[in-house]
Amino acid sequence: MTIELHRISEIAKRNVKVQNLAHFIDEASLKQIHRRMDGKKAKGIDKVSKDEYAKNLEENIEQLVLRMKRQAYQPQPTRRVYIDKPGSKKKRPLGISCYEDKLVENRVAEILSVIYEPKFYEFSYGFRPEKNCHQAVRKLIECIRKNVGYVVEADIRSFFDTIDHEWMIQFLEHDIADRKFIDLIKKMLKADVLDGGELLEHEVGSPQGSAASPIFANIYLHYVLDLWFTIKISKECRGDAYIIRYCDDFVCCFQYKEDAEKFYKELPKRFTKFGLELAEEKTRILEFGRFAEKDRAARSEGKPETFDFLGFTFYCSMDTKKRFFRVKVISCRKKTTAKLKKLNLWLKEHRDWSVKDIITRFNQSLLGHYHYYGVTDNFESIAKFRFMIVNLLFKWLNRRSERKSYTWDAFRDGLLKTFPIANPKIYVSLIANNA
Repeated sequence: MTIELHRISEIAKRNVKVQNLAHFIDEASLKQIHRRMDGKKAKGIDKVSKDEYAKNLEENIEQLVLRMKRQAYQPQPTRRVYIDKPGSKKKRPLGISCYEDKLVENRVAEILSVIYEPKFYEFSYGFRPEKNCHQAVRKLIECIRKNVGYVVEADIRSFFDTIDHEWMIQFLEHDIADRKFIDLIKKMLKADVLDGGELLEHEVGSPQGSAASPIFANIYLHYVLDLWFTIKISKECRGDAYIIRYCDDFVCCFQYKEDAEKFYKELPKRFTKFGLELAEEKTRILEFGRFAEKDRAARSEGKPETFDFLGFTFYCSMDTKKRFFRVKVISCRKKTTAKLKKLNLWLKEHRDWSVKDIITRFNQSLLGHYHYYGVTDNFESIAKFRFMIVNLLFKWLNRRSERKSYTWDAFRDGLLKTFPIANPKIYVSLIANNA
C-alpha cells in the first residue's frame, strides 16, 4: 500500500468521512496501474489495447488527468458481451470498458478498498485482500458444526444489473465527503452500454467486468445485508445465527427454525427497499446440521437435503469412523456437467491439433479444476472428473480420421504414458484446527 493509500485507510478507521480523494488519481498512480494491466484483455469500443495506449503513454495519462481535474472526464460506453452461465442456458452479460476507463476504474477501486476494508465484516469473503472462496467454504462448515439446525439458501436475481444508483451514492456519501470523487463514481455508474450496436442508457446496475464492480457490490451489500443481519437479525434471534457471504452469494445459518423463518420472511422486504429481488426458485429454508439427520429420521422424512454454495454441494455426514458429525462437500454436479460440455465442444472443434497440444490444454484445465475442487472429502469427485476427461479424449482422438486410431489398451498404455494426464490431488484442507 502506498503512503497516500495508507493515510486514507487510517482516516477511514476513525469512522469519519474521508475527504480530498480525487487528487489521489494522479499521473503516477495511473502509470503504476498501467504497468500492472494485462495486455491480453478484451478491448473496449475504441479498440485500443495496452500496447497502443503505451505508444503515447506520457501524453495520454497527462491529458486524462487534466480532463479529470477540469471534471471534463466522461467514461466511454462499455461494450456488452454475453458469456455462458455454468449450469444454465442463460447468458451472463459482461461490460468491457475502454482501456483508459479501465485505468480509472482500477484506481477508484483501490481507493474505495482502503476506505471500506476496515468497515467490512469478517464474514464477507468476496474480492477482498487475503480472502478467498475456500476460506468462505471452510468458515461455513465451521459455523454449521456448532448449533446450527437450519440453513437459508438465497439467491439475488441479476444482482449486478439491479444495483440502485441512488442508494449506491447514499452509501458512499455516508463515508466520503469529496464531491468530485462522488461525481466521478456517478459518471462511472451511468456510463452508457453498447449492446449489439444499440446504445443503451445505464440507469441501474454496475456491469460485471468493470474493475470497480466488485467493490461497488461489496459496499452495497455491506449496507443492505451485512449491517442489517449483524445489528438487527442476529440480535433478535433466540439462538445462534451466522452469515457467510461471497460477493452476491450468501448462506445464513440458524439454530432454531423460528429464527430462520422470521429471517426468510423479512429478507424479501429488505431487498425490495433497495431495488433487489430474490430468485424465489433458488431461495429456501432447509433443515441441516448435526441434529437434522436424527430428527428427520424420527419423522420418517429421509436424509437432510443438500445445498450449493460457491460451486460445492454441502451435505450432512460423519467422520470415517462414524464417531462424530461432519459437514462435507462435493463438486456441484451442475457446474461439473457444464464444464465437461464446454470441454467436449472444444475438443470436437480442435481435434485436429497435435496430441501433445491437446493434452497440454486439457492438463491446464484439469489442474485448474484440481486447485479449486481438490478439497477435503472431494477426491472421488475430482478423480471421476479426470476419468470423464480421459473418455472424452479417447472418443475424439478416435474421430480424427475415418479409421479408428486407438484401441483402449493402446490409448491407455501407449499414448497416455507418452503424454500423461494430470492426476487428481487434494490441495486445500477444509478441516478447522479444532475439528
